[in-house]
Amino acid sequence: MDFAICFKGFVEPKRARALVRQAENAGFTHCWFYDSHILWRESYMAMAMCMEHTTKMRFGPCVTNPNTRDWSLAASMFGSLAKQSEGRFDIGLGRGDSAVRVMGKKPATLKRLEEFTHVVKALIRGEEAQYGECPEPVKFPWAEGYELPVWVAAYGPKALASAGRVGDGLILQIAEPKIIKWLADQAIEEGKNSGRDMSNYKVMAAAPAYFGSKEDCIEATRWFPAMVGNHVADIVEKYGTERKDIPESLTAYIKDRKGYDYSKHGQSDNPYLDFISDEIVESFSVLGEADEHIAKIHELEDAGVTQFNIYLDNGNEEQIIAEYGKTIIPAFAAEK
Repeated sequence: MDFAICFKGFVEPKRARALVRQAENAGFTHCWFYDSHILWRESYMAMAMCMEHTTKMRFGPCVTNPNTRDWSLAASMFGSLAKQSEGRFDIGLGRGDSAVRVMGKKPATLKRLEEFTHVVKALIRGEEAQYGECPEPVKFPWAEGYELPVWVAAYGPKALASAGRVGDGLILQIAEPKIIKWLADQAIEEGKNSGRDMSNYKVMAAAPAYFGSKEDCIEATRWFPAMVGNHVADIVEKYGTERKDIPESLTAYIKDRKGYDYSKHGQSDNPYLDFISDEIVESFSVLGEADEHIAKIHELEDAGVTQFNIYLDNGNEEQIIAEYGKTIIPAFAAEK
């Protein structure tokens, strides 16, 4: 099991540098940043800064999308960060959520997401690629053959199929083991059906972690299922609630959902939190004392998760990193 942390863009630079140094020393292998340039500061400058204060940790957006930036610009930035970090750069990729919706724009189609993956990977390798309305193909003369790892964020059946066809890994914004296994199995099966070797396919569970009493943990992380519910609502709108391959446990909790405020995306003061039960908060996150964290992450591992990515959005960030470095990460390192 790998362990990661994930930042929003409002973390002050001095503190971000300190947190990544602490996390790398604690045994975390990845650091991810939200990529939502209006809600928070542009994340790639922060990644470049943090790369200079670490030696092993990998960085990337969680997640970027095909619609925010011109594809050659995105590829040039990704390839440059891979070069600058000596090969410590991945991307998480989705259709586009807060980064585009906060401007009133629509997410990308899955066809566009798959095409973006192929074009960006090719350009970073140093190959020629043509895309969109560009009349001429593009090639980076400075590219040195870097193979960009792409993790695809998905929930619905068609998005999971795309993740299996073109992704090197799958991002699941939830820590409920049964739902994760159901989702990951679909992506892996599609990859196999497409003729891909899925033996090294990665699965990330991205969710908050918090220590303390049940009541304190639940109140600190109640914002998270609202953010997940936003994606689930899209699935329900597209597929309905009767489809047998979408579990009721994933859709039932949003039946009383009244909306979502993108200006408060992923924040505890989002006004649309009333529909979320304590049971859902517990199910979707990793909460409690250290032994409860270890037990839950073992369940995630049994469900196929290869990386647990902690959303550092609840406060007590230094304490969470320290406790993981002291207790949780060593428990899993001893099993390797």
